[in-house]
Amino acid sequence: MTSQESLRYFESMLPSCLSLLQQLVELESYSLDKDGVDALAVFLAEEFRSRGAAVTLLPHAERGSALKAVWKTAADKKPILVLGHLDTVWPRGAVAARPFRLEGRRAFGPGVFDMKSGILLALMVCQALRDRVSKAGSDVIFFFTADEEVGTEAGLPALRQAAEACRAVLCLEPPLPGGKVKTFRKGVGTFHIRVSGIPAHAGVDHARGANAILELSRQVVQLQAMTDYERGITVSVGRIQGGTASNVVPAEAEAEVDFRVSSAADGEGMEKRIRSLAPFDPRCTLHIDGGVNRPPLERTPAVIALYQKARVVAADLGMDLGEGSTGGGSDGSFTAAMGVPTLDGLGIDGDGAHATDEYVEIGDIPRRAALLCQLIRALTNEAFEAILE
Repeated sequence: MTSQESLRYFESMLPSCLSLLQQLVELESYSLDKDGVDALAVFLAEEFRSRGAAVTLLPHAERGSALKAVWKTAADKKPILVLGHLDTVWPRGAVAARPFRLEGRRAFGPGVFDMKSGILLALMVCQALRDRVSKAGSDVIFFFTADEEVGTEAGLPALRQAAEACRAVLCLEPPLPGGKVKTFRKGVGTFHIRVSGIPAHAGVDHARGANAILELSRQVVQLQAMTDYERGITVSVGRIQGGTASNVVPAEAEAEVDFRVSSAADGEGMEKRIRSLAPFDPRCTLHIDGGVNRPPLERTPAVIALYQKARVVAADLGMDLGEGSTGGGSDGSFTAAMGVPTLDGLGIDGDGAHATDEYVEIGDIPRRAALLCQLIRALTNEAFEAILE
């Protein structure tokens, strides 16, 4: 089927897809709401099964279930992984306060942009495979983690296992403004720094105390100075607390630190620098925990080749597919760090991720579904596979 025929197929599906999108939004799936995420996973398991995929739910004791749905083919080529996540940042009750609604050419609702609409795309493509609208030349794995918004701690081992044998990963995170895909993401790290000092009466025995807040303040200045905009390194102390009363020299203080890097090497370097911090007051002790929790998605030659292929496919659909970078991480960062070519930001155009006014452009739904469908088909080309490898 041609690109334009594929586009018309998805356009014909739009009314039913909007109804399905509403169902997805109303199945609230806050990252820390295990029951909510599990309910969405069970719902999607049936949706993928009805479209001919073999489904596996991957339960976790504390977090919601991840989901793996496989569209099997007779081909023996490496599979393609379509990647997303089930969770949102919105606690239960957000939909009651801000119900799903259609307004003009936009669909609004908690989590609709990040990333219930991305889940919708995966279901649309799976249905196209069932209806023989597109013929995949290899197996297609649809994989959804349950805790992406809080670091993918529970879902990471299963994600890595699913991705390691794949030729490419197509990540359904929201695009950049204008529908641009993401060919670079910064790596993300966090540190928790706690200072132990010596308590003393602030009026009677001031000199005896070792002020943990003062020590931490000096460390904060040193940490913030590690920011290097030219190298794409940022450090931000985002939360700080300490002390017990104004008349007590504080014995404890702590801070949470966010840092972002542009390369894996800089990530390793920042970890060493922060872990090697020493107290200014020798009577104080530093307790430092943390490190890189999401590696960068670097713009490697394989990522560029994958983007260029997507751009050609998009052009056949009348789309000018741009590219860009972002400071935030995603599950695509993990697969890229494994050496699997990864293209991120293939979700539906819109705005307001994690904001109360988030929305998606309704007219972009068929276009992005056709792009994803045709790109999966194009990636089975032997010559292109050689480029990726």
